[in-house]
Amino acid sequence: MKKNPISIIEDSFLSLKKYLELNINDNEAVFTASFIKKLHNETTNILEICDVLNQDRDFIVKINECKSNGFQGKLLKTEHFFLADFITLFKIEMKQNEKAQFVMAYYYDVLRNKHFADKDSSDVLNQLIYSNEFKESFQNIIQENTVIPAKEMKHQYFLLEQLNDTKQEEIIKKYKNFIEYAFDKKVTDIEKFKEFFGIKSNSEFEKNNAISEVLEDDTLEKVLQELNGLIGLDEVKKDIEELINLLEIQKKRSKEGLKNIEITLHTVFLGSPGTGKTTVARLLSRIFKHLGFLSKGQLYETDREGLIAGYVGQTATKVNNVVNSSIGGVLFIDEAYALTQNSLGNDYGSEAVNILLKRMEDNRKDLAVVAAGYTEPMKIFIESNPGLRSRFNRYFYFKDFTPNELYEIFESFCVKSDFIISIDAKEKLKDTFELLYRDKTESFGNARLVRNIFEKCVQNQANRIITLKELNSDTLKTLIDDDIPELKEIEYNFDS
Repeated sequence: MKKNPISIIEDSFLSLKKYLELNINDNEAVFTASFIKKLHNETTNILEICDVLNQDRDFIVKINECKSNGFQGKLLKTEHFFLADFITLFKIEMKQNEKAQFVMAYYYDVLRNKHFADKDSSDVLNQLIYSNEFKESFQNIIQENTVIPAKEMKHQYFLLEQLNDTKQEEIIKKYKNFIEYAFDKKVTDIEKFKEFFGIKSNSEFEKNNAISEVLEDDTLEKVLQELNGLIGLDEVKKDIEELINLLEIQKKRSKEGLKNIEITLHTVFLGSPGTGKTTVARLLSRIFKHLGFLSKGQLYETDREGLIAGYVGQTATKVNNVVNSSIGGVLFIDEAYALTQNSLGNDYGSEAVNILLKRMEDNRKDLAVVAAGYTEPMKIFIESNPGLRSRFNRYFYFKDFTPNELYEIFESFCVKSDFIISIDAKEKLKDTFELLYRDKTESFGNARLVRNIFEKCVQNQANRIITLKELNSDTLKTLIDDDIPELKEIEYNFDS
């Protein structure tokens, strides 16, 4: 039976008497008294910010919503999510980093036993880090305190996900200092630190939105090469090719002084999650710019939360700010049908739609709106309003990826991250994708599901090889069949 995280035991993990008997003279002493003192201070800082965040009930509830079901459904405190983030980063680093191992064990020991290791016992602690007992205990820490993220999480770091949303910069600074200290990674400022974790910072207004700008050296040829390099999406590629042909001819007719029919750039993307809708929208914005139909070509991505406010008068301001930031490019509204779906009854969704329709008309010469979501809810959404029907008359259908395409996507993740797949693992993966595709529902995750499986494989591989005495390049980069999660594990963790 799995132990509860951070459980209390009598003896301290880092100061057990038996370690005093160790005599490992071959190992260089790297953990000095000053190091232990510094670690004590950094850990104290982390515990202080955890204590502050633990006082915020809403924060605790919100961060616990980011984890999948586990730990008997109990609410975990901030300090355990910090440990979970540390474990995730340690696995990604994929190094035999004794310092990071020791820092994690020290932090864990403080949580579990309310005890700081003695700074005057640095010699003993240096021997401990190389002992088999430590390696076994360290592996147990990882296994017992790994937290599986919910599929709705935007990032894989629990605490930073919530701190990024709440803009608690001072708390993030202390988080940053601890991580830098543990991994010897000096990052100059908070924004660079977030980038190190793969988190893009947003302004106060844009925290529910994301903007993708166009690089100066971008060309139409580059965009089309990226489009054609996407796996699958044959019908979408054909639709875009035909649209480009139409727009090119419109330009030529205008040069000859001929009249043109008015072409709307507003488009509806229909399909399940993970089928590449956001990626294609980003490419489409660049295509429109290079063809001369948009002035900037940026993509502004938002959803219901980014457009609708909870108070009278604020929704209009939100919608207008979003549109103003989108002019010259594409405004991508994910799950657009949610604008008019509200289980609580009265809200400002209809107001948002009406303002959006007016701005689409007023700025039709330099704005393209792409509304995306599941096929049937989107059709109902468009048909529910005559204004939507008249402004959206172009539809792109994004089909679910086939099993072969899912495997190709998995291979692409491996190539980007320097992993290779063994022959047995290939067979298991292909069988897995066949079964997942056969039993798929409307919410089938497609490329997102593949990414989740890939990340689970990397985690499984890390757990498998962490205790090996020698790690070479082949071992570090090879995924074997044992690393591929079982079907029931995939369904439980990602689809439930």
